[in-house]
Amino acid sequence: MNKLLFLILSVFIANSLSAEDIELKRIEPPNWWVGMKNPNLQLLVYGKNIAKTTPEINHPGIELKEVKRTDNPNYLFLNLTLKNELQAGNMTITFTGGEKKILHEYFFKKRREGSAQRKGFDASEVMYLLMPDRFANGDTLNDNMPGMTEKADRNNKNGRHGGDIKGISNHLDYLKDLGIKSLWINPVVENNNPEFSYHGYAITNFYKTDPRYGTNEDYVKLIKSCHDKGMKVVMDMVFNHCSVHHWFIRDLPSDNWIHQFDDYTRSNFRAATTFDPYASDYDQERMLTGWFDVHMTDLNQKNKNLATYLIQNSIWWIEYADLDGIRVDTQPYSYKEFLSQWGEAIFKEYPNFNVVGESWLHKEAFVAYFQEGTKNFDGYNSHIPSVTDFPMKYALSSAFNEKDGWLEGIARFYYVHGQDFLYGDPQQLLVFADNHDLDRIYSSLKNNFASWKMAMALMLTTRGIPCIYYGTELLMEGLEHDGHGFIREDFPGGWPNDPRNAFNKEERTARENAAYEYLHKLIKWRNSRSVIHSGKFKHFIPENNTYVYFRYSDNECTMVAFNNNPNEMKALDAIKYKECLDPYTYAINVITGEPVYFMDSFTIPPKSVLILDFKK
Repeated sequence: MNKLLFLILSVFIANSLSAEDIELKRIEPPNWWVGMKNPNLQLLVYGKNIAKTTPEINHPGIELKEVKRTDNPNYLFLNLTLKNELQAGNMTITFTGGEKKILHEYFFKKRREGSAQRKGFDASEVMYLLMPDRFANGDTLNDNMPGMTEKADRNNKNGRHGGDIKGISNHLDYLKDLGIKSLWINPVVENNNPEFSYHGYAITNFYKTDPRYGTNEDYVKLIKSCHDKGMKVVMDMVFNHCSVHHWFIRDLPSDNWIHQFDDYTRSNFRAATTFDPYASDYDQERMLTGWFDVHMTDLNQKNKNLATYLIQNSIWWIEYADLDGIRVDTQPYSYKEFLSQWGEAIFKEYPNFNVVGESWLHKEAFVAYFQEGTKNFDGYNSHIPSVTDFPMKYALSSAFNEKDGWLEGIARFYYVHGQDFLYGDPQQLLVFADNHDLDRIYSSLKNNFASWKMAMALMLTTRGIPCIYYGTELLMEGLEHDGHGFIREDFPGGWPNDPRNAFNKEERTARENAAYEYLHKLIKWRNSRSVIHSGKFKHFIPENNTYVYFRYSDNECTMVAFNNNPNEMKALDAIKYKECLDPYTYAINVITGEPVYFMDSFTIPPKSVLILDFKK
């Protein structure tokens, strides 16, 4: 067919479209804001044969710079330039196809006062991680919602249990009383999948809160309530994958929107291949393009339209919900160039914000690669300030179970700390003992309460941002190899018919109260100690199952000393620590509150930690 005839037929077909042939179903982002630093905005337009229309925008302060079409006639990508004179209000987009015109009102909002200067989470705060489906059910009426394919079933460890946003809101005072300053909530956006939808990581709509949790408005109200109580909120975001049931996966904008194979191909999960100088192309490709699971399709962030979509979605949620931080799921699995671009875009709009990336790797150098400011051999900068300290997590899970050794036992902490020079900023590391993917720390430590207390003390006194997994304060148990449902059990008392309510002191066991009170005391103390938030760190070589470090500044000093021997009391000669102790005349025992005046030596009972605040 010659080009002229093809053009004539194309025009004829476009002009002969009937009203039923064209439909506008959605535009994303659903709205935007005036006054953003980035003047560019991409609108994803979706609807039947929408690409066969001609879009027009005639609005002061807006230029329709480019209309992009793909092989799928159901998509348009409109690239706009927003000028300084743009005012808040409605903008009309006209889509003309043949004799049909579709008018869409698109709204630009004013930004909150001070929105751009919002301050993200930092090391002065103790973070609390919770899974909304398993924390508390505040509204049983939304357990099963119309159009949602999976129904609530608390008897199914891997099913939905009914926790929701109202359940979180109902227990903010519990979190505040514990001393929590920031709240990381696993994804709340829609996961409309027939099974395994409770965890939130198989997204079916990036702009909509799952109705079994509540509405977008409920989420915004939760964040405002947290702010009113002095707590920040960190939103969990996923860029590497989404559900196979997502609406744009069922009708792909283009073939390269996702990574596709002739047969199901899973990632090799070898994240180090993304920077290993000796990695084969085959291994790296399998890592980055393989799927996480059969129900999670792998997104291709090299597609520029998708990359922009994901970046704008993050900014939209920050602005819409008034977020204080973001946790990036599976950080090494997305293309690292995309994540660097994403980080730059976020901090261009919000320079004081904070983001933590899930850099799930076992070696310090591997984790450090993904933190902003690390001096990498290839010059890579992620522009993500905080990363998860997995090496410290693995030390916390094993050190207190082991006998004294050159590398084993309590010496593990010496070597983890000793490699902090690798990081761009070790004070920005997220320190944790367990989370929603790993063994519960109490189970890792073989249900040894003394070991648990030492692990909590280290997590709360070392450098970085401590993060507590929900229920750790009550010694909740669970091993990952039994199934994820066992490490994500319901918080006791979060459901109306639970036999007891562990949110209340009177209904906890004696051991639960002992754990809660210990953690509560440490957190409250930590919240008031700037030397723990930002002070320098100095440690001493472990000897005879003891390990000692100091957090110090010009005017403050705290000693943290561990005795991992299960039977023997240890005496520490103060002369060894003279360089830290010289200016001080006495100390306060943080755990007991008692003063310590005789500072020639310090005794530590078996399997315990001594924390001393020194005074002049």
